[in-house]
Amino acid sequence: MSSFWSWWIIVLTLGSLVAIGLLLWWNMKNFTDVEEGESMGHEFDGIIELNNPLPTWWTVLFWICLAWGLLYLLLYPGLGNFPGLLKWQSANQFVLSLEESQQAKIDAREAGFNVQYDRERVRADEVFGPIFQQYASLEIAEIAQDRDALRIGQRLFLQNCAQCHGSDARGSQGFPNLTDGVFNWGSSPQHIYTTIMEGRQAAMPAFGDQLGSQGIAEMTAYVLSLSGRTVDRDLARAGEQQWMVCAACHGQDGKGNPALGAPDLTNNVWTYGGSERAINETLMYGRNGVMPAFKDILGEDKVKILSGYILSLSQ
Repeated sequence: MSSFWSWWIIVLTLGSLVAIGLLLWWNMKNFTDVEEGESMGHEFDGIIELNNPLPTWWTVLFWICLAWGLLYLLLYPGLGNFPGLLKWQSANQFVLSLEESQQAKIDAREAGFNVQYDRERVRADEVFGPIFQQYASLEIAEIAQDRDALRIGQRLFLQNCAQCHGSDARGSQGFPNLTDGVFNWGSSPQHIYTTIMEGRQAAMPAFGDQLGSQGIAEMTAYVLSLSGRTVDRDLARAGEQQWMVCAACHGQDGKGNPALGAPDLTNNVWTYGGSERAINETLMYGRNGVMPAFKDILGEDKVKILSGYILSLSQ
């Protein structure tokens, strides 16, 4: 926040509190010659205004609230750029990446700031860390059969994975279904673990310039035929003649290559949609999906439990 807006907030806030204090003081004074409890000389529809002060308990409560507001603004952030005497903040603000978050944590500690989120993370690691270690000592296949470990894995999934793959793990367009047993990068426990730990970067190139619109239409027909779909045979035969540009990744038989993340095109499972139009767009423009790495976010123990949970979904 700039200095101008910081001072704007400070002056506006403190000015309002001073005005409230003056208003309370003014209401506690009797500026007339009328004694307390006597008529002020105003009457309307049979209702007479009396000179009655605010009840003492009410006035005291107002002063307490005003004092508490001043104390809060002194101890906690709220007055512009003033951090408060306790240097408390809910979390490290304005971070845009994990690296910035880690650096902000170090900077806050060195500056003596009391960051509640960082304290809660440390406390959570102390309480739940041994539990994660206990289950992480099992093999991933064993975790996939352990009910207690799966409950933990489900919570980790809902917190970290459901945003893309859905709460039921069935995915959506552009995000794989994790319950059908089809994994482009390999379905073994170790493959799943590596995918979550290290992340994945898809690299389906665009062939629009290379094949042209007619070539794309021919290749689309051939790709659809690989999964048993009904297509124009002439287009499919023409597409087959150009298949070598795709066979380098997907294999001569179209069954894919887990080492490259190239999907099997014969099983009728499509991450970006299996319609003729969707496949045409994939060939024309390419796809560049990203699976983020969670090794620095969750750590090895949590990733291992999460891997067991995802493995259980496909079983």
